Amino acid sequence: MSRVCQLTGKRPVTGNNVSHSNRKTKRRFLPNIQKKRFFIPETGKWVTLKVCAKALRNINKLGVYAYLQKLQKKGVDIGIKL
Repeated sequence: MSRVCQLTGKRPVTGNNVSHSNRKTKRRFLPNIQKKRFFIPETGKWVTLKVCAKALRNINKLGVYAYLQKLQKKGVDIGIKL
């Protein structure tokens, strides 16, 4: 499973582990991706999305249909048809 949020586009970034002696080794910062099913009452369909925690908070605030419409207006390709 790729670690990319389908709605916000968040993906892993790289950085360094820095030890007490200041040695640096590469590491990855992974986004908090959850696989979640959403019911869209306006269309009467279930949609499964891989979303990050930030997107889940926005969906809880706005509602799934309103949030997906907002993203489509911005030009984000969601991969589902509303």
